[in-house]
Formats: sequence, structure tokens, C-alpha cells
Amino acid sequence: MRRARRLRVCLARSYPANAEMYRGRDEKGERCGRIRVPNRARRAMLRGYVVFASPGWKPYDRTAPPNPKSPYPLKTIAIDFETASEERGSACSVGLAWIEDGEVVRVEERLIRPKSMRFSPFNIAIHGIRPEQVEDAGEFPEVMDEFAEDFSGAMMVAHNAAFDFSVWRSALDAYRQPYPELSYLCSVKLAQRMWPQLGSHRLNSLAAHLGLRFNHHNAADDARVCALASLAMVREAGVAHLAELPGAIGIAPGRMFRGGYEACSVRRMRKPVPAL
Repeated sequence: MRRARRLRVCLARSYPANAEMYRGRDEKGERCGRIRVPNRARRAMLRGYVVFASPGWKPYDRTAPPNPKSPYPLKTIAIDFETASEERGSACSVGLAWIEDGEVVRVEERLIRPKSMRFSPFNIAIHGIRPEQVEDAGEFPEVMDEFAEDFSGAMMVAHNAAFDFSVWRSALDAYRQPYPELSYLCSVKLAQRMWPQLGSHRLNSLAAHLGLRFNHHNAADDARVCALASLAMVREAGVAHLAELPGAIGIAPGRMFRGGYEACSVRRMRKPVPAL
């Protein structure tokens, strides 16, 4: 090969707490390590993925390996939206479930007054929320501002996150509000990796698998079961925290930020490339 296989990968910039795991220093004096990777791994690095050399970790994982000296995200919250119509920005209810120390410690629900106040009979039949129930509720920015501090920097999880986070983004776009800074996981994708034997990975199927009873399409109950299912997967995977689970099973967390978003996605698990 034309290019040397030996690359210096500096983790100190992005993951300073992990720098002590590696030997050597780069030209700026920051600690770094040496690993052997082929050109295709180098191209992956240039596309924004991080290649790790720590034992037991896949060399193509984008998620940083957990460091026992670094605290996990203090805020882990499951979220669920119900919508008034087929319009993604028509949120009429939000449910939230807070996770701390491996348990669901708080569950909240808020009704939301959609901007257009158009309710579809189909959606009403699903969640049972009618226009008269939300007439005195706050609109989307007001309701979500109550939890703004909780969302900032949090690890969020939603069942079918593509839907829930598109609702969130569409509603913010309708009010010309900036996106919060947070990362998120999709519990559907997590369950597909953890429990491939299940015939369905819908929320009610996961609840039945775990022996949980709940009121489906009630936003608070949906968020609670999403949180409980995520915790069950954490225990079954043998990891200490939900933040460890994506890297362990090949999931790239999604992200919302002021300039846009990145979707939560599944990474194809590849075999580590042996060192020469």
C-alpha cells in the first residue's frame, strides 16, 4: 500500500478523560496512541468516524468507549409525542420519563395546543385527545420551555425516534425556534439489535415481552415503557449505563443541535482488522 498503515489517533481533543489509556504524544503535546489500520479505516476517519484501539471495542464504532473516571450523562430522558393530525408539527401531547441510577424516577405529561388546532378523526381515535381538551393548554414553545434545562445536553430516547424527533423539529420550525443541543437513541433500533427473535418491535410488543402493562398512545405511559424497555436492554447487554449500549451493539446515536440534526442509525458490525 502507498500509505503507511500506522496512524496516530489522538483522543485527547474529543475524549480527554480517555487520553491516559494511550501512550505517546502528538505534535501539540497531547497524549495519543498508535494503532495499525488499513486505508479503508483511514477513509472512515476522514468521514468523521473515530477509530479506537482500546481492547474489546470495534474499530469502526463512532461512540467513545466509556471511561469509569468520567461521569455518564446526568440527564437521561425518554420522550413521546402524540399529534393532532398527519402534520408532523401538530404535537398535542408530550410524555417524559426520567432515568436515574437504572430506574425511572419521574414521569410527566403535558397537553399542547397545536398551532393550527386541526384535529384528524383518525388521530383522535388513536390517542383520544380532542380539541376542547387542549384549548387552555400552552403552545409548543411554552410547554417545552418548562423542561429546557432538562433537555440541554441530555441523552434522550424515543420509540421510533425518527417520528418523535421529526415532530419536535417540525414544531420548532413552525415557531422559528432553535433546536436544543442533545443526543438521542431510538429504542426500536436498540430492540432490533438486542431482541432480533421478536416478531415485532412495536412498543406494545416490547411491553408484552417484558410483562409490562400500559395505556398505549398515552404519551406519559409510552415514555415510561420506552424507558423501562431501554433499561431492560442495558441489563441484558451487561453494560452499566444506557450511554454504553449504542457502542456495544453498533448503533450511532442521533443528535440535535442549533444548526440541524443527525439521525440515529445502525452501523454494520464489521470484524476488527488484525494488526500487522
